[in-house]
Amino acid sequence: MGAGSTIFAKNILGDCMLSAALHDVEIALYDIDAQRLDESFQLISRLNEALNSSRARIKKYLGIERRQQALEGAGYVVNAIQVGGYEPCTVTDFEIPKKYGLQQTIADTLGIGGIFRALRTIPVMDDFARDMQQACPDTLLLNYTNPMCALSGYMLHHTPIKTVGLCHSVQSCLSDLFKALEIEKEDKNPDAMTPRIAGINHMAWLLELKDEGGNDLYPEIKALAKEKLAKWRSSPKEEKSPDMVRLQMMLHFGYYITESSEHNAEYTPYWIKRTHPHLIDEFNIPLDEYPRRCIMQIAKWQEQSKTLLSDAPKHDRSKEYGSYIIEGIETGDPFTFAGNVLNTGGLITNLPEKSCVEVPVIADARGLTPQAMGALPEQCAALNRTNINSQLLTIEAAVTRKREHLYQAAMLDPHTSSELSLDEIVSLCDDLIEAHGDWLPEYY
Repeated sequence: MGAGSTIFAKNILGDCMLSAALHDVEIALYDIDAQRLDESFQLISRLNEALNSSRARIKKYLGIERRQQALEGAGYVVNAIQVGGYEPCTVTDFEIPKKYGLQQTIADTLGIGGIFRALRTIPVMDDFARDMQQACPDTLLLNYTNPMCALSGYMLHHTPIKTVGLCHSVQSCLSDLFKALEIEKEDKNPDAMTPRIAGINHMAWLLELKDEGGNDLYPEIKALAKEKLAKWRSSPKEEKSPDMVRLQMMLHFGYYITESSEHNAEYTPYWIKRTHPHLIDEFNIPLDEYPRRCIMQIAKWQEQSKTLLSDAPKHDRSKEYGSYIIEGIETGDPFTFAGNVLNTGGLITNLPEKSCVEVPVIADARGLTPQAMGALPEQCAALNRTNINSQLLTIEAAVTRKREHLYQAAMLDPHTSSELSLDEIVSLCDDLIEAHGDWLPEYY
């Protein structure tokens, strides 16, 4: 679903073709953009020939009227859609809040942009769920679309579709930390470590950091982070690290966060503040980062597509979880990954049971088995709960279609509430509803 995301489709499906257990599959590519769907079909077909001796059967399905046909009999559904695209919806999510003095970096997970991205995506995913109930009721939905907690939480609470949310941040967490602190692999190899990580998507916590001998590395890591941050804060921009927010959060809250600094700068009330504008430069916070990336990716794809669709395709199996999960279920060989699931039974005991949490999950012949993680350090759980509050109210707004719940989701968002008054938040939400127009259902 959303197969026009060609590079992402290449990663997930190329990975499947490199799994011996998944050679002889039927792949249905679905999108509503004819050109992007055709480009993906061409590339995946050529990958199938190059990597898989053309054993997979590749089909494409264009448009809503063919969606149920695409889903017919599916064992696994991968969701990679973006409702509203860069234009008009992402631009709207950034530009209207600016009129209120509200700045953002990514706006795909939390904040006012994340809330509205969820509200325009949930109705589409609800349509997917109804089609899946008819076409493939026993399927497993692998959701890669953001905002992860709100979308996966909605599917798990309000539809019968088995769903797990998947991200990239846990796989890269240790590498990000060592890269930020300029620690060479020869000194400490993150690939040789088995981290213990739990929390919520984009704000999960590296709870243990040990070397192969079982020695706690956190004291050394924190001392190095403190030293480097002291230097970077007064350095020219070109000498600063892009990961200063996460490192500073680690020093104050005790644990490193899985997702990048540009994301986390807008998940808490400490960084993007009109009353403290110096923090933007001091901690190297890239405002408007996501629109900038969108423009670059659109331009890059125009050149990249020519090469991908003309040269012999190549692919090495990526770190994306999707193919390994399917492989684990189909073969029974257990695979453990970081999955976003409901906190049913208190997987994390000091987070709400209704919340969507990111914990280790085992994929094997039994399906998916989330692992109980106990309690997070209280300060980590407290920060998670500030995000969960807004996520749960966003879901409530999507279900009830009541503006009051939408307003409340924004009022409880850490960044929005730290910058705007209650009246300003209501006015901003009304402006965004009007600007999004038919991209949103009616709110009353």
